[in-house]
Amino acid sequence: MSSQNVLERRPKPISTALYRHPRGRLASLLTLPMTWLVGVYILSLALLLITAFWTTDPFTSRVKPGFTLENFQQVVTVPAFRDTALRTLGIALAVTAICAIFAVPLAVFMAKVAGPRLRAVLAVLVTLPLWAGYLVKIIAMRLVWTDNGFFNWSLAPLGVEGPGLGVLTVILTLVYLWFPYMAIPVYAAVAQIPANLFDASSDLGASGFRTIRTVVAPLLLPSLIAGSIFTFSLSLGDYIAAMYVGGSTQMIGSIIAQNINLNPPLAAAFSVVPIVLVVIYLAAVRRTGALNNL
Repeated sequence: MSSQNVLERRPKPISTALYRHPRGRLASLLTLPMTWLVGVYILSLALLLITAFWTTDPFTSRVKPGFTLENFQQVVTVPAFRDTALRTLGIALAVTAICAIFAVPLAVFMAKVAGPRLRAVLAVLVTLPLWAGYLVKIIAMRLVWTDNGFFNWSLAPLGVEGPGLGVLTVILTLVYLWFPYMAIPVYAAVAQIPANLFDASSDLGASGFRTIRTVVAPLLLPSLIAGSIFTFSLSLGDYIAAMYVGGSTQMIGSIIAQNINLNPPLAAAFSVVPIVLVVIYLAAVRRTGALNNL
């Protein structure tokens, strides 16, 4: 048997087979991610939407398949549900705005003013909340803002009293939790801005604040939008913070958690609210054109 025949009978490597079959190459790349996306993520959302149209027997608490808009009507008409949705939306918008206000000057200082050593220290401080577990951070914030917590203890000699557990504390806690998701992309964007733009603005007589407002902010809009998507959606779906530092404050997740066992169809219908709010937010952001530059 010639050496040429031996080479022809050797098993061909997988890369060669995939190179000769483009469809097989495409299938090997997309099978696992599409299985997760369609089979797990989209299917679960579809089942959630279907369940929202079912009913719960008030006597046996058993879920009955069917079709009714009663659950969605309750979400819209019941004052407690409507107020909770509006409160959650307001909290999410407030957290996003505060994170953006803090992120821009901090990013400018880190990227253009601070030295390498100070920049490294600030980078560690910004990402520090990501190092600890979620519940650990929530409990830490509770220890700070409770009536007998660190804030009141340290400022009591000055006659200053903290806000206690409530909506404001929920906002501060969520800012603490999600600020890195805004600060990191904004810092990355500022680091790419040429330094001569700052020099030119200064030569034209612009103050530091005006430079940030007229030069830096327009260039940072895509990164601010990217960060806001994270802070807004994460705040919108959170309820553990409200449970531990919000006192009697309830968010959308609180209503869902309370009804997930008692009335699953109502919980499913209320779960559609944050989905709709995020879609509306993304549509509003898309109209600005900032998503085209991400």
